[in-house]
Amino acid sequence: MSTSHNKIPMFSKEDYDDWKTRMQAHLAAQDDDMCSVITDGPMKIMKINIAFAMTDGAPKYVEKRRHEYTNEEKKKANLDNVARDILFKTLDKNMFSKIKTCATAKEIWEKLIQICEGNDETSVTPSETVQRARLTRFARDLSRFSAKFLRLGLRNRVLLFSALCLLQYLRNGPTSNTH
Repeated sequence: MSTSHNKIPMFSKEDYDDWKTRMQAHLAAQDDDMCSVITDGPMKIMKINIAFAMTDGAPKYVEKRRHEYTNEEKKKANLDNVARDILFKTLDKNMFSKIKTCATAKEIWEKLIQICEGNDETSVTPSETVQRARLTRFARDLSRFSAKFLRLGLRNRVLLFSALCLLQYLRNGPTSNTH
């Protein structure tokens, strides 16, 4: 009997989008609640708090203690461990080293998304990379230019010139390709 339908999709940064889709399907096939474990965190098993009266007709809930879990609740509470195990098994040594300190499946999932997709703070488009390189080159050249004038005692003129150059750069980009 073949178990190929249970094969865990192996992680590949190059094929990350496909891996992510396959992994979500694989996790959902293990348990319907598995996707919520990677997006919302470990499942919390709750019970009605009988110590407090209901307000607005809605009961108050508190987290159950482990010794109070039913067998089904134990399985649900363990889904984070199952998801972590599956995710760990899909990763090569290099990628595993980047996420091994993550405590939950959600943290692992978010770290993989950050590494492979980036986020607003970490993702950089090619044009932004070029722009940053130009700005770095501009700042270096301006610093060298400013140092020459500062030695001559023209501090205020250097500051004004620097500010004007920066404004021009921000409006129009560099006017020449300086090295």
